[in-house]
Amino acid sequence: MKISEKKYERLLKLSNEDKVIAALAIDQRGAMEKMVPSLSVEERTSFIKKYKSLVAKELTKYSSSILLDPIYGVEAIKDIDENAGLLMAYEITGYRDDNRQLELTPNLSVRRIAELGADAVKILLYYNVDDTDENNDPKKAQIERIGAECKALDMPFFLEIITYDNEYKDGNSKEFAKLKPRKVNEAIKIFSDERYGVDVLKLEVPVNMKFVEGFGEEAVYTKEEAARFFKEQSEATDLPYIFLSAGVSAELFQETLKFAKNAGAEFHGVLCGRATWKGGVAELEKGEGQCLEWLRAEGKENIVSLNEVLKETCKPWTKRLEK
Repeated sequence: MKISEKKYERLLKLSNEDKVIAALAIDQRGAMEKMVPSLSVEERTSFIKKYKSLVAKELTKYSSSILLDPIYGVEAIKDIDENAGLLMAYEITGYRDDNRQLELTPNLSVRRIAELGADAVKILLYYNVDDTDENNDPKKAQIERIGAECKALDMPFFLEIITYDNEYKDGNSKEFAKLKPRKVNEAIKIFSDERYGVDVLKLEVPVNMKFVEGFGEEAVYTKEEAARFFKEQSEATDLPYIFLSAGVSAELFQETLKFAKNAGAEFHGVLCGRATWKGGVAELEKGEGQCLEWLRAEGKENIVSLNEVLKETCKPWTKRLEK
């Protein structure tokens, strides 16, 4: 697929020398608030902003780019390494009803995101392919509008799709695990259509790895079935796609990437969040010195070891996009 020269340049800024997106995600808002429940609202706000700034300063030395949010992350922009790119989240975190409709951050636009110095826009969309048109059509219209906004301003559009089910609400359950591969891969097909203007997909792996034979105590999928779902995911889109870590451990995430590669999947990087930096939150509660020590040791190691896996497993996104 062809993209504008400006989008192409911005994607290069987000990528490493192999044209793989080796990005760090710390746009979490609600998830981070839950990590420090004992703090007052004012203390919590200051704490989270501080942590994001420390992560940006210490860990973007080893990442190709970082994903931040407009609520707690703006102050961290100045701390990003000069060689790293910036993605900015556009959506309000979470959802407020069972339909999980997409809401955008007030007083923000793609133009304003670009003015912050960002190289791309990220949207997280909750999507259930089995839901009604009444619930799904507004989501499609929103993505069309955002895609058009990004196209007009030559901003790469990263769409993160999180699937769910209206009956089995626990996304980590065995029941949902049986439904997940079809839901993930069918949603990918929908939003790969040119009308949505998406440039890069940020995706869940198509299975719950704890239910893959040999990875957990109880198997829902054999290794062969899981491998087939990864291959089908890769073939469901012509767009480049990157994996999110979904809060699993750094080790499991790396093993998952290797499994995907061995299954024949062609993916183009990661936006890795809590698997990289989660351990440092508790250290900051002890003091900035302890936090910095953790980031410079375990935090760095999490990224460096992941980067080695990416060299073994990823393809350059230029195999799917050209200017």
